[in-house]
This record gives sequence, C-alpha cells and structure tokens, in this order.
Amino acid sequence: MNAALNADLHCHSVVSDGTLTPEELATRAKTQGVQLWSLTDHDEIGGQARAAAAAAACGLDYLTGVEISVTFLHQTVHIVGLGFDATHLPLIQGLEQTRGGRSQRAQDMSNDLARVGIQGTFEGALKYAGNPNLISRTHFARFMVETGVCKDTYEVFRKYLTEGKPGFVEHRWAHLKDAVHWIRDAGGMAVIAHPARYKFSANEEFALFTEFKGHGGQGVEVVTGSHSAAEYLSYADTAREFGLAASRGSDFHSPEESRTELGALPALPASLTPVWTLLADRIQHPAL
Repeated sequence: MNAALNADLHCHSVVSDGTLTPEELATRAKTQGVQLWSLTDHDEIGGQARAAAAAAACGLDYLTGVEISVTFLHQTVHIVGLGFDATHLPLIQGLEQTRGGRSQRAQDMSNDLARVGIQGTFEGALKYAGNPNLISRTHFARFMVETGVCKDTYEVFRKYLTEGKPGFVEHRWAHLKDAVHWIRDAGGMAVIAHPARYKFSANEEFALFTEFKGHGGQGVEVVTGSHSAAEYLSYADTAREFGLAASRGSDFHSPEESRTELGALPALPASLTPVWTLLADRIQHPAL
C-alpha cells in the first residue's frame, strides 16, 4: 500500500456527533472512491462492529478507529487511535471515564447560553445527540441553527461555544499519556489529529509532539479536512522531524456541514510513511 491510496481515516457517525449511521458512511465512502476507511467517533467505539460489517458488505478495507479527547496545556487536543482491538477492556473503560462529565458540562453550557437570552439549548441539543452520553458542542450548534440563532454552524462557533464566548465550558479530558497508552495497549497506533487547529505557540507545539512521541505515539494527520495546502507541507515536515507516520482523513461529520467530502483530500506527500503501511496486519479486508 502506497502514499497514493485513497484512505480516509477520520470521520464521525451518529454514535458521536455525525449525522449519518456507520452503514451510511461506509456506503458513502465506497461511492466516493475510498479504498481504506476508519470510523473514528469521539471517545466511543460502540459503532465499530457496525462499521466493520458495513465496510465488509460493500467491499471496503477497514481499520478500527476512535478519536480521544485529551487536555494538554489547558487546551483540548484530539488523539486518533487506529487498528486497535475494540474488545480491549482497559480501552473501553478509559473511554467510559473520558465520556463521564459530558452531561454536566452540557448543562453548564446551556445555563451560560440562557444567561445571554438563548433558552432551551440542553433539551434542544439532546434531540440531535444519537448517544446522549456524548452530547457535544456540535449538537448545541445544530439546535442553534435550527432555531435561527445563527445561519450555520460556522457562525455558531464564531459567536458562541468557544473560549471567551457565551456557552464555553472547559472540561478536563483524558491525559495525553493515558490516551496513547490505551490505544497502544490495545494493539493500535496513536495519531495526533488535525494539529493546525490547536492554538499552541511553537514551543508548546514542540512540547506536544515531544511528549506524544515519548509516550509511544506514532503518527500525525498531515492531510486532513481543516488543513490548508501550506499546512499539509508544514506538518509533513513535522512528521519527518519527529519520525512519525502520516495519516489522512476528512473529519467528515455531515453532508450539510462538512467542508471536505469523504475521500476527497489530496494524497499524502510521497516522501512520508503512511500509517497504513505500519498497520497492514490490522486492516480488515472484505471476503472475496
């Protein structure tokens, strides 16, 4: 498997904050020309069996996946896990612990939005949460669009739910060390998701990559839906600097909301080591 493979190793279903089922995503990925797919729901692997079965049914290679929320230097950072054993108990328990507290955080977000005159957001967000234990800012944003507070989810996140804006509530997620070890101990590979999205200084970013590598992290998303063409090149250099494999994923959530379609990203730079070459024995191939 080479760097030109159309792999999409980052997307979300209704099991977390996407709008499509695992089955619908598998079909869409296949239709869009994806050759290797992974469902990476937030802090939840409850959709993995369905995703793997749907991938097999439509002739699509599959890697187990998850996106774990961690707190690093007072910011939320996401670590994608790929190719792990989805029945590994310490991973399951760690994700359960990470999901804990989301409901109280959501109540606090709703209360803060009510303070500026936006009422009923907790109950409204729940309507969009396929898994109530994974209620998130995205579900709040969808309700705020539905009720006309904002015209789209991008406007929501410009005006609300982010640091310094109404509705933002900080939450303490997993430790970076724990997230990487859960993934590694389950036989998988840990990957830093969409690094350009974090508001770190150069020194802070260096600290993130150094600590991640020290804990056994092995990959970084170089080509992803929120990166620019310049950032593809910048994080290709970072991958080389830290000796990390490179991943590729759209971060697709919804046909209506996502800027990047499944499978629509450019290929990884040829000079990098794709994560899938190191996970070849973990890929689930459909029966011929």
